[in-house]
Amino acid sequence: MADYSGLESELRERLAALIERADVIEADLRHPLDADSEEQAIDLADDEALEGVDDVLRAEIQQVRYALARIENGTYGTCAQCGEPIARERLQARPIATRCINCA
Repeated sequence: MADYSGLESELRERLAALIERADVIEADLRHPLDADSEEQAIDLADDEALEGVDDVLRAEIQQVRYALARIENGTYGTCAQCGEPIARERLQARPIATRCINCA
């Protein structure tokens, strides 16, 4: 089994940063709306944009968690489609990759 400890550390750091950013967005989304209707419209538009960003962050959080689970269970670095090894360079560029470059 290949040693992915460096990539695992990067993934754990990335996960922590993503969770922190998502928590900040969620806290911002929980703020009460302003009494002024014009301000409410602006707040609602801002909230809609933040919800989109939050969705992207949550999806990436899930991908990072899956990558960490694959490291733990020994399947990390193996293409989910063809079963061949994923090139180390690809994993360094995209640590959440589940497929080799040929299958991607």
